[in-house]
Amino acid sequence: MSTSLKILQEFWEYDRFRPLQEAIITAVLEGNDTFALMPTGGGKSICFQVPAMQKEGICIVISPLIALMQDQVAQLRKKGIKALALPSGIKYEELDTALDNCIYGNYKFLYLSPERLQQDIVQERIKLMNVNLIAIDEAHCISQWGHDFRPAYLKIKLLRILHPTTPIIALTASATPSVRTDIIKELDLFDPKVFKKSFFRENLSYLVYNSLDKKYSVEKILRKHPGPSIIYLRNRKAVKEFSDHLNQAGLLSTYYHGGIETAEKNKRFAQWMQEEIPIMVATNAFGMGIDKANVRTVIHCHLPESIESYFQEAGRAGRDQKKAYAYLLKSDHDIARVKDQFINVLPDISFVKHVYRKLCNYFQVSYGEGEQTKHNFYYTNFCKTYQLNPLLVFNTLQSLDRCGILRFTQHYSKKTAIHITVTGNQLLSYLHTNAEHALITKAILRTYTGVFEGEVPINISHIASRTHKTEQEVVHTLQHLEKAALIHFSYNETDAEIIFLVPREDDRTINRVSSYISEQTAAKIKKVQSIIQYIQNDSICRSQQLLAYFGEDDSQHCGICSNCLAKHTISKNTKEIKEQILFLLQEKERSSRELTDQLGIETSEILNCIQELVSEGVLIINSNNKYQLA
Repeated sequence: MSTSLKILQEFWEYDRFRPLQEAIITAVLEGNDTFALMPTGGGKSICFQVPAMQKEGICIVISPLIALMQDQVAQLRKKGIKALALPSGIKYEELDTALDNCIYGNYKFLYLSPERLQQDIVQERIKLMNVNLIAIDEAHCISQWGHDFRPAYLKIKLLRILHPTTPIIALTASATPSVRTDIIKELDLFDPKVFKKSFFRENLSYLVYNSLDKKYSVEKILRKHPGPSIIYLRNRKAVKEFSDHLNQAGLLSTYYHGGIETAEKNKRFAQWMQEEIPIMVATNAFGMGIDKANVRTVIHCHLPESIESYFQEAGRAGRDQKKAYAYLLKSDHDIARVKDQFINVLPDISFVKHVYRKLCNYFQVSYGEGEQTKHNFYYTNFCKTYQLNPLLVFNTLQSLDRCGILRFTQHYSKKTAIHITVTGNQLLSYLHTNAEHALITKAILRTYTGVFEGEVPINISHIASRTHKTEQEVVHTLQHLEKAALIHFSYNETDAEIIFLVPREDDRTINRVSSYISEQTAAKIKKVQSIIQYIQNDSICRSQQLLAYFGEDDSQHCGICSNCLAKHTISKNTKEIKEQILFLLQEKERSSRELTDQLGIETSEILNCIQELVSEGVLIINSNNKYQLA
């Protein structure tokens, strides 16, 4: 029995390796740089954890998500393996001690973000460590063509300088051929051993359907396929509303998005993982690192921005190799919506130049100066000051960040928040005699729940908009209430930070990177067009379409996707379905839902027949949003 297999059995309690794992581990142990492309749930972490256990020294793991790092560290510690992570917010003394432990404390794994790697103290201590392996998780983040590109990943190759003879393994679950080439180039991998497992999932059914009422469609899906589920939507408000709807319908759910406090996120995640609450409604913030094998359904109610995002999110279903379902529900408005969200907010070069000049003026940076200057940045105020589209500005700042013109850092943890420390009656009594503060205070009470129980983040700009007051007036009211000992008010005047990396030269600054920005814009447009083409293609097997996107051109029909099922299902004659619809509508007006429930035929077939009857002028939609005979 090999040492690798013994370690797998002793610490992970698996009898054997999954396909490719052992070959990858052997390549790493032989000292090769290695590239591993394995689908979501394919067991990538085993590929660097097992060989690191066999060799003297410590394995450095670069990972993009704090939650993912902490989860893997917790799992390793449960197995009795010494591992630690360096999360953001750690004090200098703690960081100093943790790095010393990695040098002298026989630790086997050090997890850190690419941003943490940029610190001088971290680099200096890594030089002193006996590093046996460097693992780059979610390696697609290093590619400018990848869907999760992070500029800090471009700095990872300095590990090659710190430890030039240590092998590197790069791992990802989603990379097109161009992204794979980019990863190998950017990480400076030397003659790497490349392992690529087919992305084909024989147990996962990709189902794309039209839906006029997505909430109702989701209810039907969840009742048809009970078990742990994830429902993806695009925005935070929709996530909460959708979860509330499911709970009212008797389907126990919770929700998750980037604006929820960390402790509450962790609580909801744990409830879902332990199946106290089986349904998670989430934005794509519920992302990388979800390790739950028995997810039965993943449902997308809004179109994702790329095939990569969709494939990774859909791939969270059925990791236990049992039958699972990835639904994508579409409507006539979805294509226009996804273009508005991801294409129409991409800045052109003239807009980038305009924003850069305004940014320099905003911070009073003189021509030829500003290099390495740091500025607190209130993003909302900047957009309002110059009357700029916030989404266009956000994408512009990200482009300038990627190009190395500036660093744009959002302060997710620094939030303006309040906590009302008196009773409701006491507060109302105060407002009765201080009426000038009543409008703003009552707007906050109507907008945010839980302000009497504890500190709640609030949006000053939103309250100002609702009350037709200025942000300064809102802040003044809250400061006044704090002085009156009615509330605790935590006020953060900035929500981001800007560091200018090069001197200000206006158009000349942008001209140097204009071709790169144009290429990035073209790449994003291409990604959106690819997902649109995918949902519109009802003839080719869904699985084949996805695999072809990732460079697998020789795959077979899956037989279980919506397109394959449509070809093999013997459905009722279209003429017969239309006749049944018309018969039911002779009795009374009905919605598409009522027709579907009454006839017991696949929703997509009913909708196609209804649309044909409407276009033929046989049916009309009345003011009750129901169908009736024309």
